[in-house]
Amino acid sequence: MLLLTALLCLIWGSTWVVIQQGLEDLPAFGSAAARFALAAAAMSVVCAWLGAREGGARPTLALSLVLGTLNFAASYGIVYWSETRLPSSLVSVLWAVFPMLQAVAGHLFLPGERLGAGQMAGFGLGFLGVVALFFTDLRGLGAGAVPAGAILLLSPLVSAFGTTYVKRFGAGTSSLRLNRNAMWIGAAGLGLVALVFERQPFRWTGTAVFSLLYLALLGTVLTFGLYFWLLRHVAANRLSVIAYVTPGIALLLGALVAGEPIGAWTLAGLGGILWGVFGVPRGGRPPRAGSLARAPARS
Repeated sequence: MLLLTALLCLIWGSTWVVIQQGLEDLPAFGSAAARFALAAAAMSVVCAWLGAREGGARPTLALSLVLGTLNFAASYGIVYWSETRLPSSLVSVLWAVFPMLQAVAGHLFLPGERLGAGQMAGFGLGFLGVVALFFTDLRGLGAGAVPAGAILLLSPLVSAFGTTYVKRFGAGTSSLRLNRNAMWIGAAGLGLVALVFERQPFRWTGTAVFSLLYLALLGTVLTFGLYFWLLRHVAANRLSVIAYVTPGIALLLGALVAGEPIGAWTLAGLGGILWGVFGVPRGGRPPRAGSLARAPARS
């Protein structure tokens, strides 16, 4: 189980820089749409093979639309757009606020997931980490980086609301079928945005093809399938380690592969965010057996 969790962290931590490498030759929304179309096709094969064995109710149209529109189309579309303007490592660090936003959304909308004063204090510390990044690293990148960073934060926000909806109304639903449906919806939504707003052509270089295949098959199908399998065999709170490890891997790979700088304020901001992430979930109740949950950090 430990090796599988480590593999999950490594793949999810690497996707940030792989996205940015692919965007040197591919349009942002178009490549995101292609990724999810390929992932949805592969997930359809997996569902035909393992869907009956997994069991669970068929997902409702509302569940599929919410997950596909918010968690896939909107959230990933914002990430891809942001990575055309910001370093991949900084995008991953800012996205690490997702567990805090998820905890707050659960506090507001899910019975039994109320946060105490200590968890709220942890959220405040994490927020200070974000503020530190905005006033240091983002400002140092130029005038357009600060608004790009603000737009990026909408990605974990919409994911938190989508995840909360699925947790509230999706208990007992087949996760394979739900993700398959949502991936097709996400691909369609991203494709529509690309058709309307993008004019950049696809340049099918070796890097572009590798990026698309890696992100679709390993970074989407394998990771989501592996996460849900682990969730059935490992306590959900033990899997929360993913939220701590993936930003560090993303920082390291961004420096090694793309030459992105790792400054003292980047590490300080990440430390504040991760301390907030650590502070928020403590004291929360673990999810009920059989309930759906989304991975705490990804791209």
